[in-house]
Amino acid sequence: MDIKARMKDIIAKEAAAIQGIKVTDAFVDAVNLLLNCRGKVITTGMGKAGYIANKFAATMSSTGTSAFFVHPAEAGHGDLGMLSKDDCIVAFSTSGKSNEVLEMLANASHNLGVNTVIGVTSHIDSPLRDMSNVVLDMGPDIEEPCPINTTPSATIAVMLAISDALALTLMELKEFTTTDYHARHHKGYLGSVTRPATSYDES
Repeated sequence: MDIKARMKDIIAKEAAAIQGIKVTDAFVDAVNLLLNCRGKVITTGMGKAGYIANKFAATMSSTGTSAFFVHPAEAGHGDLGMLSKDDCIVAFSTSGKSNEVLEMLANASHNLGVNTVIGVTSHIDSPLRDMSNVVLDMGPDIEEPCPINTTPSATIAVMLAISDALALTLMELKEFTTTDYHARHHKGYLGSVTRPATSYDES
């Protein structure tokens, strides 16, 4: 195997998958739902999609949109109590068929009155589509570079790109500043480069 050539091919296929995202009016609707959410933004997903959902919540929280991740498997063991009716759920699932995610959404709606759901999914027969107010389509024909066409990598790259597009667009709409960023992220390198000139530790 030519390792360099194979790695270039994998990167190219993931880049192509991201380039293939069709940014439709649904993306505008999703941003407006998040912008006008009167409660909390809740992200969820199983497996690797869950890691993207978790990262999405972290990015939003540091850029002016309070959000947190709820693990769909833990939701049925009490964590559903973190939700309230004014919340907005962003659910990530390539297939849109993860039982834990679908069960969480059903119970959030029926038991708690949470009825605002943004679904991020790929499969055209995804039940998640029917449970979502807005669907952000990842594209139905994403080619995974995995040699057995199974390991999610291109699909996960697409999820990450969509989530970043949402978070950074919201950040700009809210006119989020460097000072605002520092107030939420005051440690580490990013904390040092965003420190306001009138920082508390200056004499």
